[in-house]
Amino acid sequence: MNLDDTIVAIATPPGRGGIGVVRLAGPEARAIAAPMLRLSRELEPGRAVRGDLVEPGGAGDDVRETGADIRTSARIDEVVVTFFAKPHSYTTDDVVEISAHGSPVVLRHIVELALAGGARLAEPGEFTMRAFLNGRLDLTQAEAVRDLIDSQTLFQAKVAAQQLEGALSNRLKPIKNGLLDLIALLEAGIDFAEDDISVASDATILDRIAQVRAPLLQLAGSFAYGKIVHQGLTLAIVGRPNVGKSSLFNRLVERERAIVTAQPGTTRDLVSETVAIGGIPVELVDTAGIRRALDEAESIGIQKSMEALADADLVLVVVDKNQALSEEDRELLRQVRGRPAIVVENKSDLQGPGEEDLRGAGQFGSPVQAEAGRDSPAEWQHIPTSALTGDGIGRLRSAILSHIAGDSASPAESGFLTSVRHQKLVNNALGALDAATRAVGVQVPHEMLLLDLYGALRPLDEITGATTSDDILNRIFGSFCIGK
Repeated sequence: MNLDDTIVAIATPPGRGGIGVVRLAGPEARAIAAPMLRLSRELEPGRAVRGDLVEPGGAGDDVRETGADIRTSARIDEVVVTFFAKPHSYTTDDVVEISAHGSPVVLRHIVELALAGGARLAEPGEFTMRAFLNGRLDLTQAEAVRDLIDSQTLFQAKVAAQQLEGALSNRLKPIKNGLLDLIALLEAGIDFAEDDISVASDATILDRIAQVRAPLLQLAGSFAYGKIVHQGLTLAIVGRPNVGKSSLFNRLVERERAIVTAQPGTTRDLVSETVAIGGIPVELVDTAGIRRALDEAESIGIQKSMEALADADLVLVVVDKNQALSEEDRELLRQVRGRPAIVVENKSDLQGPGEEDLRGAGQFGSPVQAEAGRDSPAEWQHIPTSALTGDGIGRLRSAILSHIAGDSASPAESGFLTSVRHQKLVNNALGALDAATRAVGVQVPHEMLLLDLYGALRPLDEITGATTSDDILNRIFGSFCIGK
């Protein structure tokens, strides 16, 4: 990839729209754009200029022979052109952005004119890669650009914007500085031993390693929450027929998405919808009622329900609050036990004698009791709701959000891990620090100890991009859209 080329691409999504933007970046951006533009005034850095998109060379001699106005005949579209002078641009190159009407034909024509003028078609993510290679962004910020584009909720966009501002880099900086200080201390002790430079004691080295390891371990723990923020959560709604699963599903998605009838077994297939709860994308999956199947179609639906239950990050087990637990309820609770789950006691708007039966059935409470009398590994909440009136739905949403946040990270915390790549690298760094700690304990020479410390530094460098290989860069920026 030649950073001295001038590149061009459409920077807005495919399709028709009110406005479409073509971006040129590189040393020849102004020269390539000039022949296709007739501007109302000269381009100035950071200012938008109105003008016309014209065919280079106009309409030729034929127009002059007919006496027509060449300025009118040669015009293709009215445009707004913005110029960003190096290094004060997204890529730190000269950048020209041409905003035309969002006709795919017009936008493609602008690109073709730029290519004819000497530009090269940009690769996916090449504009952001140039920003990274030219030092305007580090690698965490560059990846945050993609996350911002892919955001499905406002909260995801805010998190990506924090990363773009350098939240993760700022959190890693003191960790890396502490590690570098320790490396420098040991290197000095080795290089200047003949000058009687004091070598750090084992206790000092272990203390320094612990100071680096503690915040890094805390950062690694933030991935459980960050992963959900980044990827969202899958929530399966399960239960026997006619307990109100589909009604509850419709209430959570706030529209009539699933068919609801008084006849048990209405839902035969999975119905899914993605909603935002606390800014987190949650894929709700309404399942077929779980019971002994009456026909082949229902049997297939129940099988899919069990698969959805197995794949879900969180399970809502719906029961009828006004009926004692059936054997089907008990069997389902046994299957779900050990998984993150919330028991939803639906139909709370109805009055019946079943409440005491539910309380005495031994299946509810926090923590839930296993059959053998042992505590369940997960604490389940049981929440009364009415899918008909909406009573308890707010509390249910809060319980789901509480499960999402967990204890791993505060929703208000910035600079947490959202990328699997980052998480693996942080774990690699922690593994190297643990190896260094063991090496100190067995009196390994400092020259060998430094290998482990450098082994902890390299993964951290790969997160921010201080030392990365071409294949990692190509993998990251290749997932960007053309024009970004």
